[in-house]
Amino acid sequence: MPCDTGMEMQPDFAALRERMVREQLMGRDITDPRVLEAMRRVPRHKFVPPELQAAAYRDTPLPIGSNQTISQPYIVAFMTQLLELKPTDVVLEIGTGSGYQTAILCELARFVYSLERYPALAERAAAVLDELGYENVELHIGDGSQGLPDMAPFDAILVTAAAPVIPGPLRAQLADGGRMVLPIGDDQGQSLQRVRRIGDQWKIEDHIPVMFVLLYGKHGFTPPDDPQPEHEEVEPPQDEDDEDDED
Repeated sequence: MPCDTGMEMQPDFAALRERMVREQLMGRDITDPRVLEAMRRVPRHKFVPPELQAAAYRDTPLPIGSNQTISQPYIVAFMTQLLELKPTDVVLEIGTGSGYQTAILCELARFVYSLERYPALAERAAAVLDELGYENVELHIGDGSQGLPDMAPFDAILVTAAAPVIPGPLRAQLADGGRMVLPIGDDQGQSLQRVRRIGDQWKIEDHIPVMFVLLYGKHGFTPPDDPQPEHEEVEPPQDEDDEDDED
């Protein structure tokens, strides 16, 4: 008879991740080889609560706290593919959330600035990204609709919350030749758009219907009850042995 050790078997996350790429991404319209390889490498289950890790590679969004979600794998890959990232690009992400999309961007770009409204989410994301060894990323807490003007311009901007219109500050922070991908709409319906800047011209493309949480802030929707967040940079957690070191 098999021995009951009292320990639950861990899912084969590598096999689940490969199946996700093969069936959910390649089986649809994700064709960019760099995006596919990034989706193969990043351990999505690390970015969701422990009780949801077994469901991390399913074709569905999952809750991560603060009334926010981690997008389904296909949407992450589709939005990333629309950005057409190059290894030299500097990217601004609006809405760090779990940090999973951030990690995908880190795999593909030279540097990623990520801005999150909710401190608890930013701190958890920073801890996971640090654990996984990502160094080409800087997390900030603040109003995502205002972007990060001090770090602009950006080669690409990815917004993971829906705005009523394209926020003016994000337009201004997009470099010439840059691409911005974001959902536009409200809590009743949204369209995923790609915005290209060519000099003073803007090319806007509608892609697929989506449903994201709303982008709250000065250039987004009015928050229902919480105050405007103050901007601050999120430091990755330090090991106890390093806290007293002085270099």
